[in-house]
Amino acid sequence: MNLSKDIEEYILGLLNVEEGNFISLRRKDLAERFECVPSQINYVLRSRFTPEQGYLIESRRGEHGYIKIFRITCENTKQKVEHLNEIIGDAMTLSEARRLLEALQEREFITARERLLIEVALRHITSAVQYEKEEYMYEDIADLLRNMLCGIVG
Repeated sequence: MNLSKDIEEYILGLLNVEEGNFISLRRKDLAERFECVPSQINYVLRSRFTPEQGYLIESRRGEHGYIKIFRITCENTKQKVEHLNEIIGDAMTLSEARRLLEALQEREFITARERLLIEVALRHITSAVQYEKEEYMYEDIADLLRNMLCGIVG
């Protein structure tokens, strides 16, 4: 069995049961439930509950610490565009862009066809242009991704 997957599914189940868009948990309680160290819980939160995947984490450590997991909901086009701009930022690697596209498809922000078209465009700019500095490529990836996604959701 995959412990990380089990923890993720448990948290997702709690989120689906709750009426609001967040749940509040204690890291220690989760670690005891799954008989693991708290760092395993941290790993799951950092890798599977990211803004790209539609979640925000608020946490406080210590004896009275907590973890709040918020599901990001975008009610309208403006919120979707703002969310995308925040996630993409000023620069992004090709692998980061691919992971973002997968997450957006899973969240039904984009279709499988839109994802594939964007990936083709990203591959084209990274292979067709000679860059003096790598950071320029990362800026171009972010710009292209932002423009295409905002065109789709906007």
